[in-house]
Amino acid sequence: MVDYRHSPVTVDGKRAVVIGGTSGIGQAIALGFAEEGADVVATSRDETKVEETAAAIEDRGVDTARVTCDVTEHDSLDRVRETAVDELGGIDIVVASQGAISRATVEGISEEDWDFVTDVALDGVRRVTQAFAPAIEEGGSIINISSLSARLSMANLPAYSAAKGGVEAFTRASAKELAPEIRVNAIAPGFVITPQNADTYAEGTEKRQRIDERTPLSRVAEREEIVGAAIYLASDAASFVTGEVLTVDGGFADSAF
Repeated sequence: MVDYRHSPVTVDGKRAVVIGGTSGIGQAIALGFAEEGADVVATSRDETKVEETAAAIEDRGVDTARVTCDVTEHDSLDRVRETAVDELGGIDIVVASQGAISRATVEGISEEDWDFVTDVALDGVRRVTQAFAPAIEEGGSIINISSLSARLSMANLPAYSAAKGGVEAFTRASAKELAPEIRVNAIAPGFVITPQNADTYAEGTEKRQRIDERTPLSRVAEREEIVGAAIYLASDAASFVTGEVLTVDGGFADSAF
């Protein structure tokens, strides 16, 4: 029996699947788990990125598997689950980090763009939970990646904000239903530099200056700074934490204008 009073914050020896784990925050989490000693399957639709990330995971001395995934298809998620169980021997952690974004006004967003964003970012979380919950070992956890957009009003992101708000509500609902066998939590990152937005958040830009001025820690985050929150929520140290949204934003959301 695990003595939870002295449980370390680590995922060493655990087995994880990271959906959307070949780029951005998801990739940082996948590699961070691997560095901590977890076997990790990092998957996305991009076969080249799956291969590159799997090689990087293997370089860290742990096991992985190469399988692509389309989060909008149940059969695709079932294939990832079966592969992970076969190759890793089971699943302890699932991270839903897939994402989609469309910049448009409330009046101007098209049905197609709205449906695409919500299908990936919100319905995708539901599909991940439905596909993997039956296979997660007792005491395991699901971590959904939300966003500050779920609680702050940001112009031109109506579908993304709605989807992430739904992710947080779904996290609380599924935490109640899947307890006590599985814990379900979410992480809401603030402004994080990823390869996709490095130019937008580059030092010296007007947007970066506004963010730095509003953020108590006076900067944006590197994607690796989200990894610690994921390790904590996935570890036995968080054994009594479920249905929570852990905000990692340098204090941005609660700072005064």
